[in-house]
This record gives sequence, structure tokens and C-alpha cells, in this order.
Amino acid sequence: MSERLLFLTGHLAHPRLERMLASFGDEARNWRIHDIGVKVAALMTQDIILRRLPRPVEADRVIVPGRCRADLRDLSEAFGVAFERGPEEIIDLPAYLGKDGARADLSRYDMRIFAEIVDASKMSVADVLARAQSLENAGADVIDLGCLPDTPFPHLEETIRALKAAGLKVSVDSASRDELERGAKAGADHLLSLDERSLAILPDYSPVVPILVPNPHGDLDSLQRAARLAEQRGIAYILDPILDPIHFGLAASIERYVEIRRREPDAEIMMGTGNLTELTDADSGGVAALLLGLCSELHIRHLLTVQVSPHTRRTVEEHDAARRLMYAARADRALPKGYSDALLQIHDKRPFAATAAEIAELARDLRDGNFRIDVAEDGIHIYARGFHRVAQDAMSLFPELGVAQDGAHAFYLGTELMKAEIAFRLGKRYRQDEPLDWGCAVDASEEDKTRFAEAGHTLRKKDKDRLADADDP
Repeated sequence: MSERLLFLTGHLAHPRLERMLASFGDEARNWRIHDIGVKVAALMTQDIILRRLPRPVEADRVIVPGRCRADLRDLSEAFGVAFERGPEEIIDLPAYLGKDGARADLSRYDMRIFAEIVDASKMSVADVLARAQSLENAGADVIDLGCLPDTPFPHLEETIRALKAAGLKVSVDSASRDELERGAKAGADHLLSLDERSLAILPDYSPVVPILVPNPHGDLDSLQRAARLAEQRGIAYILDPILDPIHFGLAASIERYVEIRRREPDAEIMMGTGNLTELTDADSGGVAALLLGLCSELHIRHLLTVQVSPHTRRTVEEHDAARRLMYAARADRALPKGYSDALLQIHDKRPFAATAAEIAELARDLRDGNFRIDVAEDGIHIYARGFHRVAQDAMSLFPELGVAQDGAHAFYLGTELMKAEIAFRLGKRYRQDEPLDWGCAVDASEEDKTRFAEAGHTLRKKDKDRLADADDP
């Protein structure tokens, strides 16, 4: 028996919701809709639901609209059935419900992110610690201390101790044998990088886990010799065949990763992604997704990231999103598609929440003069009772809005219409009164889903003006 779902909605959205659920066919045979008695579903509140939803609720789950402001835990207790918040737009219901109603689990991953602080030797201990904590919050599992050539790092030991005291894993990344030895003695968890000769700096059975590299570059036989030597001495290790930049050996280096996995089916392997994310003028999220897809196939579980170029400012967040996406898809033996939109930063898969015809239908049913703004394939729609205009240039709409004498309203509509134009031109989802969704490229603001947001600045200004007018003799 399929799960019994009850969808709560309002008058305007009811027809579209019916059509959407009908598209699920037999899967939706036990799904029902209840119109809670409000015109706009987003205006549904906890009190309205408590008063108007008949008891008992014959359902396994109750889905409320994404913009509904209510405490779902209180509602679940009151009705004895699980309440959950669905998507904000009806068009997103299929992705929300997923196959057989199951939602994607993106809490799991099996790749560790090493986040390099490339100029740690030039930073104070306090600054390194602050940067490290920021990287940890972004998703880093290991803080990699970059040591610069010909730049002394007298506070290396102090820095390692401070990071360890903060509960962080630490690696030391240096071409200097002396700095690597100092890092190991100070308590670093990893050293980048050692080869079959420099492995001698670690004692037998060392708790430090080195990242081993070929020497000379590209020589997998030397990498395997280093691995065998580490095993003989009781030292755990991670292999890194080294990923080269485009036009400087990228294809051959990918072949090395495939080959080392064939030769060493159980070995831990690292891939440093910075040679592509940093050295390619392309948005780094897509580059990271592709590389982590390769890592997922080859079971490469350690990633070295670097965040220097301004265009890679969110590379740790992107790697974090990509590792979760790839894990979920691999677990399902599926394409990495339909699990998360975190890496869809510029263009959305479903940019338009409604068709032009559906917006026209909504506009015809309006009974108030408040402007609504939507975006569809044909452009920006702005509509109210008896008014509906469509344009692809936001500025061209202004003369028809009649707000030239209302500065606050004009400012509000101007910002919303320009946001709508950006969404239209990029193919992004537009939601009135809400910021555009840039995926993991921007931190999402925390939102209290139990209550409506306070009035914005323009509305607060208008309220003050009304009070001033009322007090004016």
C-alpha cells in the first residue's frame, strides 16, 4: 500500500496542485488535498491549521507549503501525525518527494577535505587559527599548513599546537625536510609530501600519516616502492600520483590515478584539485563536481584543496557539496542528478515556477491591488487586480506602475524587478521578497520557519510616515 499523504493548500494554488498530483499517476492514489480556506497558501498559519483541519487526520504525513509559517513539531503533536514542510513551489514537488516519496540523504560522505592555508608561515598564530576555524565551518576536515619557499616559519610548532588544542586535524605541506621534521615532532597528523627517500624522516611505527608522491614526477613504480617501505616500517600512508594542470599533463595524470587504483586496489589515495580549480578560468564548482565524480568512481577518499584565486573563494563549500552528492548517487548506483542543487550556482534546472498561462490565470483571479512579480519563459510578469504586464527589460515597466510619487514603493519594486530580470536572463528561480538562490556559492541565511518575516525597510518607512501624518495637526 502506498503512503497516505495529505497536502494542505489555498484557493489559488489548488488547481495547479491537483494537476501536479495527477501527473504522479497510480503512485498518488492515496494522496489527498485539503484546501485550508485561505486564498494564498503562503498565508497559512499554525493557528489556521489548528482551527480548520478536520480531525482525525487520515494520513501518514501532512505536507504544508514551503512558505507556511508554523511549528511543525507542535502540529505533529496536536494531530498525532507527522507534519513536514514541502517545497515553496508546486513545480518542485517531484524533486521534493523523490522516488517512491523518499528524500535524498546528503548527510553522508566518505571523502576528507584537506584545506590548505598557503601562506600560513606569514600569518600570526591567531590569524591561522581564525582562518582554520572558518575552513572547518565550510567543510574542511584537515587544516593544511602551507610553508613557502625561503620564508621562515619560526612559529610552526606553536601553530600546530594551537590548531590541535582547538580540536583540528593538521597537515604540514612543505618542500623543506626540516619543516616536515619539525611538523612531525610538533604533533602534525599528516605530512605533504614524502617519497621513498624522504620517508626516512619518520621513525618506525610513526603515528604521522604521510602523503607519498612519486619521485621523479609521474613514476608510479617509485610511488609503490615508497608504499612498500612504509608498510615494512609500520607507517600508514596515502598515495598521491599528483593531478597536473590542463595542457601540462592533465590527461596523463588522470591515467596515473586510474592505474594506481588498478595496481593498489585497497590503498588510500589523495587528489589535489587546486591545479584545476585554481589554474582554470572557469567557475570552480563545476570543476570540483567533475573531479569528485572521478574520485567517487576510483574511491579516492582524500582531497587537497586550495583557495587563493578570488574565483575559488567557495571551493571548500563546493567540494563539501560535491562529495555529498557523489556519495548519495554512488550509493544508489545512479547519476549525480536530482539529489541537490547546491552546485547549480548560475543556472537552475527548473528556473520558472509557473508558465505564462498559469501566471495569467492567477492574475485574473486577483481581487486586490498589490503588485505580484513572477518570471516565466517569456519574461518578467508584474500583475495586480486589473493589471498585468510582461517585459524582458525591468526598467521598461516602471512608467506603467504609477508609483513615481511613492519613493518607498518605487524603491521596492525597482529592486524586485531588477532581481527578476537577473533571474530571467540567467535562468534562475525568482521568488518575490526572497534572495536569489546561488547554491553553495553564498551562505544561506537562517530563516525562522515558524513565523513570518518582519516588514522590510520600505514598509517600516511607510508605517512611520502614516504615523507622522496622523499626528500632524
